[in-house]
Amino acid sequence: MQPDQLAASTSPMAKRRGFLGGLLAAAAGGALVGTPALGQAATRELAKVGLDRAKWAQRNHDMVVQMIAAHGIGAPGYRASKRPYAVFDWDNTCIMNDCEEALLMHQINTLSFKLSPAEFSAIIRQNVPPGPFSRDFKNAAGNPVELDAICADLDADYAFLHANFKGLGGSRPLEEIVGTVEFQDFRAKLYYLYEAVNDTHGVNVGYPWVIYFFANMSVAEVSALAEASNDAALGAGLAKVKYTSPADRPGRAGVVSVSHFHGIRLCTEIGGMMDTLRNHGFDIYVCTASLEDVVAVFATHPKYGYNVSRANVIGLRLERSGELFRNAYLKDWPLTWGPGKTVAIKQDLVASKGYGPLFVAGDSDGDYDMLRDFADTQFGLIVNRMKNGKIGELSKLASEQGTSARPRFLLQGRQESTGNWLPAEASIKYGKSAPQLLA
Repeated sequence: MQPDQLAASTSPMAKRRGFLGGLLAAAAGGALVGTPALGQAATRELAKVGLDRAKWAQRNHDMVVQMIAAHGIGAPGYRASKRPYAVFDWDNTCIMNDCEEALLMHQINTLSFKLSPAEFSAIIRQNVPPGPFSRDFKNAAGNPVELDAICADLDADYAFLHANFKGLGGSRPLEEIVGTVEFQDFRAKLYYLYEAVNDTHGVNVGYPWVIYFFANMSVAEVSALAEASNDAALGAGLAKVKYTSPADRPGRAGVVSVSHFHGIRLCTEIGGMMDTLRNHGFDIYVCTASLEDVVAVFATHPKYGYNVSRANVIGLRLERSGELFRNAYLKDWPLTWGPGKTVAIKQDLVASKGYGPLFVAGDSDGDYDMLRDFADTQFGLIVNRMKNGKIGELSKLASEQGTSARPRFLLQGRQESTGNWLPAEASIKYGKSAPQLLA
């Protein structure tokens, strides 16, 4: 396509003409790709949807517009008593990167803990099986890292930090503390431990474990910490940074290295879609594998632009003692990852509504189940991170359905170096320049 043709095809008038032209073709006997035949009322609604094209892959945009027109206010059969609804994963779906992991690094960098040394020592071991981590987790000398060894090093680091940092039990300012070898060892080894626990023992151990560090904090304190972390990450560059513990403080675990992907970016396409869905009579929900109260700050605060109701954010939950969080997962509440997301949606939404979500969006294995488990779901949108595993299976299926008139899954591309969506199904990995469709 020549540049002048491309400009013409992407102008608002051209898009509108092309879209209505497709409708006319459908009315003349051809099927409009990706949607059941629409009546005249639904066809009129189609032209009124107003979903910003932004950087949507064109076909995905058209499919979503058609879905809204066919099921939203003004469509035949719409009932306010049976409002359609959409469920979105949060991390790496509604935003670029992971706000819970960003918050852990922010919590480490600011030493925002309300734990005594004894409490910290207990939490870093809590529910984690003893012994060596998986073979990927070795120190600089090539030896396996064991839980007891790295926890012993962290005990010593935290005891020093707690006794010296003025925000804990000491008098020295943060600017001075972060220059110490104890802090540098603490940062590298605590984040390394987070990665090692998750990769070795799975998210059923690792995801509750990381939110236990909020013990003794109130919801207001965690919310303020999350907002500060969000704002810092939104202002930071997107960069993978490697942290290595000091060579002159090997401790029992030895010298270890770990990387963190710094920076977060908003997804204007998701925020715009949420607004459009609400304007057309849909309800919006978030189902996340991060702490519910952490994501609620991002999803509900007007300055971030998603405007989700607090009651509509579903995620990990902690027990409380009065107003303060405890290092205990909420009894009888599912872990909202993988199958647990489906359980939570059925328990909180399907049980009261009597039907499942019309639209679900996700990006990872943790979203695989909710993307496919509900018979009422018309589309499962997958933000394409070019992954293997279960989400890779769905991504492959979405790719195979690329020419289907009625696809079940849609694949949406993204450029990881900018955090922005791409107007295509393929994505560009961080550090790469060529688009890639599948893992």
